[in-house]
Amino acid sequence: MAQIHPNRSLKSIFGITLMAATLGLTACSTPVDPDVKARQDIMKNFGDAMKVMGGMAKEPDTFDADVFKEQAAFLAEESKNPWSHFNNKDAAGNAKEAVWSNVAGFKTEAESFQKATAELNAAAQTATSIDDAMPAFKAVGDSCKSCHTDFQVKKD
Repeated sequence: MAQIHPNRSLKSIFGITLMAATLGLTACSTPVDPDVKARQDIMKNFGDAMKVMGGMAKEPDTFDADVFKEQAAFLAEESKNPWSHFNNKDAAGNAKEAVWSNVAGFKTEAESFQKATAELNAAAQTATSIDDAMPAFKAVGDSCKSCHTDFQVKKD
């Protein structure tokens, strides 16, 4: 008959219990709604692009026209995508109730953002310095802030 060392037995039981608890908690966690996840991913990508360009705005000597053009083109193209993920009021995520109660205002903000990113993209295509694109870059940032102020739950 094989003899099991008492410490190993306790470690095994503890390990199995810990694994079972972890799996149980994972199974019980609420999944994120696909629309919420999609728009959060898109907005994160917007933020990443703005950070790249914002870095060049803060340090003009790091301006790379090709990278700036790429990021601006990305924003202009992707600016059309998050809005369809706001159709389900039950998938609020960080969106305020105003997204659904003020549909016209939200649509106006979305259109303003798309216009601002298109103008940034146009300016970026011929920019030889950050100064050439700064007014359009600032307009995109202002558009983000305006929409978030009115339609995003404030984070603590």
